[in-house]
Amino acid sequence: MHRNNSQFLRQRENSQPPLGLFERIILAIKKEQEMRQSKKLLVEITILLIVSAVATPISFFVLLNQIQSSGILYFISAAITDAATFLKMWKDFVLATLESLPILGLLFFSLSIGIALFTLRLFLYKKKLLFRYLFNHQLIIN
Repeated sequence: MHRNNSQFLRQRENSQPPLGLFERIILAIKKEQEMRQSKKLLVEITILLIVSAVATPISFFVLLNQIQSSGILYFISAAITDAATFLKMWKDFVLATLESLPILGLLFFSLSIGIALFTLRLFLYKKKLLFRYLFNHQLIIN
């Protein structure tokens, strides 16, 4: 029994790992890191897309409601229909219009549109990475 153990240990010491094993391990680790990064990016883009898809119509209706209740439409229609009075009193019209602007609605709507455009831009910029993750992930499942 002792002799078999020593022979086994000598064979074990003399054997070398296959060529390229280290490179294959490093490559597998890099692929796994890339897959994790792609998955994280896909989740982030999906969350941003859902948030912007929900927030944009809501913010649009909030903006419309604030515009209708603020009276800014009356100032604009008065400026369009009575141009002579508007030209004489343009400073007062501009100040009254600025005071009645629905700032919060504009800010909310601009923010939701900005998130939607940012998400679209991010998706188009990283689409190759995301598609590679989706298709490789499906192949692993099958």
